[in-house]
Amino acid sequence: MLKIRLARGGTKKRPYYSIVVADSHSPRDGRFIEKVGTYNPLLKRDDPTRVTLKIETIQEWIRKGAQPTDRVARFLAQAGLVEWAHGNNPKKAVPGKKAQERAAEKAQKETDRIEAEARAKAEAAEAAAAAAAAPAPEPEPDVVAEPEAAAEEPAAEAPAAEDAPVEG
Repeated sequence: MLKIRLARGGTKKRPYYSIVVADSHSPRDGRFIEKVGTYNPLLKRDDPTRVTLKIETIQEWIRKGAQPTDRVARFLAQAGLVEWAHGNNPKKAVPGKKAQERAAEKAQKETDRIEAEARAKAEAAEAAAAAAAAPAPEPEPDVVAEPEAAAEEPAAEAPAAEDAPVEG
């Protein structure tokens, strides 16, 4: 299949393109059949020498079945040779299958986490309500220590205090 396309020339960061008729299987800057115009993207948009076309030659190649690429079709539409319509790809921004699966899995984990938090809050509220509704249990009486054990401890400390010399 024949294509009317751009072939890059120029130096690094200084592009210059030739508009050529080439076989679609040949490399971008490789072999071509005929040069039919030029494009210099460094010139201003309103500069007349930015895009130059050999209109009669291009018309002959289009009659022979050559298909312009999207960028060349824009140039040809400006010259009035072909109709060019902006391509519409509504699925361009839609993520792939795996990305959609990951997003669904992430959303599921998030909803599970939110539900678990809600359940924990509900259980805590129920426990607090149950504790408030239930009568408060009466405290059990403290077990009194044996009086003998309590009496022996202060008695043991008292003699030690008496044996200490008094300075003064």
